[in-house]
Amino acid sequence: MRKRILVIVVLVVLAGVFVPLAGAVLVSVRVEGKTQTIFGSSEPRLQVSSTALDALTAAATSGEFYYHLTVSSLGSYVDQIGLYPATSTGGWMFKVNGAQPPVGASAVTLKNGDRVLWYWGGFDSVTYAGPKTLELTHSKLSHSERVRVKRTQKRLYCYAVAAQDDKGVSTPALGAVISAGSGKAVKTKKGRACLGAHGGSLVRATLSGAVRSNTLP
Repeated sequence: MRKRILVIVVLVVLAGVFVPLAGAVLVSVRVEGKTQTIFGSSEPRLQVSSTALDALTAAATSGEFYYHLTVSSLGSYVDQIGLYPATSTGGWMFKVNGAQPPVGASAVTLKNGDRVLWYWGGFDSVTYAGPKTLELTHSKLSHSERVRVKRTQKRLYCYAVAAQDDKGVSTPALGAVISAGSGKAVKTKKGRACLGAHGGSLVRATLSGAVRSNTLP
């Protein structure tokens, strides 16, 4: 009888390990540093307690990177992630679903499926607008591209790159470049480009003055 009770207790404890925390949400998180991605280029999903600041904490725990929070009379804010502290001309910003909230990260309550991006960016000294952030998505092949694939029997992978402003308004990222790993970079036309087989390397988009994109297979 005692053994049976012990087994039941152990099973209950083990089951509790896999039960999400009450009130927690599952969101995608990425952190783009000043010179490289710090965490989650492919935007992994993490269990987050509640806020956009909690999302950074979860990413820091998972990726084992440093961040610093300053508390002032105006509220708390992130003044450093990784190696680089904020300066008079740039600092650490965040977006939720492509848009920059008008309040601090600790005041933004997340919901399941949200996408959270923390990033380093310089800001305009007059408007205080931050840099545009790039979003990479798969793009369907056009009719001519399907014909090309059929003729050459070589697979083609197409992508679209959007540039999002602080309000989350997206426009084609004109002049953006996509590349797969360390392979050849291809300049987009009207924010779109295609690559041939790239050996499983992740694809990313970059554009001068903008925050690098997420990665896709």
